[in-house]
Amino acid sequence: MAFTPMHLYFDDVHVDQEWESLGRTVTEADIVNFAGLSGDFNPIHMDHEFAKTTPFRQPIAHGLLVWTVSSGLAINSPPMRTLALLGIRDWDFKGPVFIGDTIRVRSKVLSKESRARGRRGVITWGREILNQEGKVIQAGLTVTLVEGRGAMTSPSTEPKDT
Repeated sequence: MAFTPMHLYFDDVHVDQEWESLGRTVTEADIVNFAGLSGDFNPIHMDHEFAKTTPFRQPIAHGLLVWTVSSGLAINSPPMRTLALLGIRDWDFKGPVFIGDTIRVRSKVLSKESRARGRRGVITWGREILNQEGKVIQAGLTVTLVEGRGAMTSPSTEPKDT
């Protein structure tokens, strides 16, 4: 899929702007499929009887499954011309996600740094994953490389250094 006119450039967002994604309900199928993909068959995720003996009293979703789903939700909140994920920093897992919980992502631009004469830029995002009750269940920083409007200038029209 190519970027569309609705995808924002680095230049289109500003520090302190915030967005909140749509929600997505985590299903038992998500957990089973993630276990198969990752190889993480820990009984806290897979075994209902074992999970009854834990403080959660029921299976919980893998923390990285929740983070991965949130990454997909954040793709459109806002829709950016993202070129790469550069980093994940200071990520905290604050609470469980259960089968049937609905999560959404709150994103805030914390800082911006222009690169390559405006053709690209680095954005540091504050991200919070919330459950259906509005409780923060994961939070931290992500750093992305985003296309800038300088990329719209063709090489033949760029000023020459003298």
